[in-house]
Amino acid sequence: MVKRESARQAWDRRAVGYDRTGDRMERLTIGNSRDWICARARGRTLEVGIGTGRNISRYDEDVELVGVDLSPNMLAVARRRAGTLGRRVDLREGEAELLPFPDASFDTVACTLAVCEVADRNAALAEMYRVLRPGGRLLLLDHAERRWARGRPAELALRLGFVAEARSRLRLGLIERLAARKPARVGVPGDQPPGHGQMG
Repeated sequence: MVKRESARQAWDRRAVGYDRTGDRMERLTIGNSRDWICARARGRTLEVGIGTGRNISRYDEDVELVGVDLSPNMLAVARRRAGTLGRRVDLREGEAELLPFPDASFDTVACTLAVCEVADRNAALAEMYRVLRPGGRLLLLDHAERRWARGRPAELALRLGFVAEARSRLRLGLIERLAARKPARVGVPGDQPPGHGQMG
């Protein structure tokens, strides 16, 4: 709890200048990866770690967008951005490891450059699995970070039961993109994937 509160405060402090710094970095690193992710979103879509809403303008107009983030200040920037764009977005404060949504409630879950900041990555990915409808799509974008030795987010997602549709790496493997499906199951939607709650 203390770590999460510390993380929330750190992101709150970064909110004002985050986009200015991010624009410079992203031009050199992820290229068109945000577009690659957002173009694949369909239906009711949850963006985990929506931050300042850098992706909002990239989603198709028919996507029903919901965003969750740990930082109230980041969400305030995202709210202003959505208003400027004239885009309706349901923005909520919450943790990736404990998403405030019922089982099987989204067609798509997207997360761009945020899994690396989560303390328990397996728990966060298991939550993404839980809130996706059977046959729903997971979209991940991640970058190099020190926990690679324990598995990149894409690899962890596949271990949890997602099935890859498209996977690519950029910048000598420093950037990775994944589009994957939650299998269509016979039985109760949103049942827990194997490994739910393990530290990652």
